[in-house]
Amino acid sequence: MLLDTASMYFRAFFGVPEILAADGTPVNAVRGLLDFISRLVEQYEPTELVCCWDEDWRPQWRVDLVPTYKSHRVVEVVDAGPDVEEVPDPLEVQVPIILEVMEALGIAVVGAPEAEADDVIGTLATDAGRPVDIVTGDRDLFQLVDDAAEVRVLYIARGVGNHERVTEEWVREKYAVEARQYADFATLRGDTSDGLPGVKGVGEKTAATLLQRFEHLDGIVAAAADPDAEMAPGVRAKVQASADYLAVAPEVVAVRRTLDVPRTGFTLPQEPADPARLAALAAERNLEGPVERLLTVLARQ
Repeated sequence: MLLDTASMYFRAFFGVPEILAADGTPVNAVRGLLDFISRLVEQYEPTELVCCWDEDWRPQWRVDLVPTYKSHRVVEVVDAGPDVEEVPDPLEVQVPIILEVMEALGIAVVGAPEAEADDVIGTLATDAGRPVDIVTGDRDLFQLVDDAAEVRVLYIARGVGNHERVTEEWVREKYAVEARQYADFATLRGDTSDGLPGVKGVGEKTAATLLQRFEHLDGIVAAAADPDAEMAPGVRAKVQASADYLAVAPEVVAVRRTLDVPRTGFTLPQEPADPARLAALAAERNLEGPVERLLTVLARQ
C-alpha cells in the first residue's frame, strides 16, 4: 500500500475539526491521517506500507518545461531549493509531527531529491512483483493503473470512508480512455489544479475521441500535421496552436518510474519501533486515541 501522504494529510486537515495539543498546536491533520491509515489497514490488510513523500512538491525540471506548473501555489521562490508552497499555517506546523509519529511507529517514509510523491509511487508501483494499492485523492496517478500487474488506485477524493477502487474498467467507464492513455488524456485536457493549461478548446470529450481514434499523443500530433488525416479543421488548428506545449507537457505529466529509492524495509509493523517515544508523542500532542486505534489494528495484522 503506497500512500500519497500529502494528499491524505491535506484532506485530513480540511476534513477534521480543529483539535489542539496541550501547548495549543493544532493536530487535526495528524489525527486524521492516523485514522485514515487505521481504516485502510484494517480493510485491506497490506503486508507492506509506505508513506510516499514530496521531497520537492514542484521540481525545477518540471517548471523548466512548463513554467505555469503549480505556479499558483507558490508563496516564495527559493533559488537554492524547492519553492515554498502555499500551506495553511495550522497545517504546516503539523507536518514535522507526522514525520516524528511515523518514525516512532516504524512506518516507512520514502522521498527522493527533486521528486514528488507521485514519482516515488510510480517507481515503487512499477515492477513491484506483487499487488499494489495506491491511496490518493489526485487523478494524476490513474496513469499507473494496471490490471495485469495488479496495480489499482484507492481514490479518496470523496473521503477515505467513501473511496473508489480504480481499475482499468473504472477508468474506461469514467473517461472513455484506457488507463495507459490517461497521461496523454490529462495532457490534452489540462489540469488547473496543477497549472497545466492543456490544449485550449479541448475538453475531456474531445480528448477521449482523439485518443480513441489516434491511440496516443504522438499519433494526434502527427495527424494534425497531416492534411490527409481524418481530423476536424477546428480541432486540427487547436492541436497545432498548442504544438510547443504538447512537445514538453507529456514529460511533466508522466510520473517517473525509475527513481533511486529503497524497495525493501516496508513491512507493516505489528508493534511500534520506539514505544516510549510514541507514547510520549501521543501524550504531548493529544494523539492518544488515534495512536491507540492504529496500534490495535497493527497488532491484528
